[in-house]
Amino acid sequence: MKDLAPLIDHTLLREDATEQDVARTAEEALRHGFAGVCVRPAWIPRVAAALRGTAVLPVAVVDFPRGRGSTQERVDEARRVVAEGAREVDVVFPLDRLSQRDLRGALADLQAIVRVSEPATVKVILETGALTEPDKAVAAAIAAAAGAAFVKTSTGFGPGGATEADVALLRQVVGASVGVKASGGIRTKADALRMVRAGANRLGTSAGVAIVTADAG
Repeated sequence: MKDLAPLIDHTLLREDATEQDVARTAEEALRHGFAGVCVRPAWIPRVAAALRGTAVLPVAVVDFPRGRGSTQERVDEARRVVAEGAREVDVVFPLDRLSQRDLRGALADLQAIVRVSEPATVKVILETGALTEPDKAVAAAIAAAAGAAFVKTSTGFGPGGATEADVALLRQVVGASVGVKASGGIRTKADALRMVRAGANRLGTSAGVAIVTADAG
């Protein structure tokens, strides 16, 4: 827990982000040794170029932030970002299928995205703030069964962000073989440590620099 940097996806998902913002975010990730740089699809070529030859991963969100595209649209977007350099894909859970109790459809959707994203790994964003406790568990189990490498709490654009209780629940559901990414509202080192203690092994935050430099100076 002393070194949080390798757990952090340095995140820039503002719709008004500029090329200068993207370049700065990539440079900060390289300087601090973050796990990845998470951006919207339009910026993946720029981020992939900036991170090429390093250990920092270009990460793209897909069907973000609502998770309401058709499976074909979601598959096409995942295929495109991987072709443009994404090494991880953070896709929003097909929330309409969950609300309609089309659980087989949700599983098939995510399986298709996992397949088309290879060799990139997939994280599934559950938007836990919009779900009941039972649906959080069901969605996490479906994501794990589909072959996702991680389940992720939130988009940061929905109702609420990561909580310790949600992280602990997701960890309980998916066990040790699937990662848990806490995302949404993580602003301080104390926030980050709480999520790690609850069971997160990846953190999505736009405050990564502040978190890892909290004790400096």
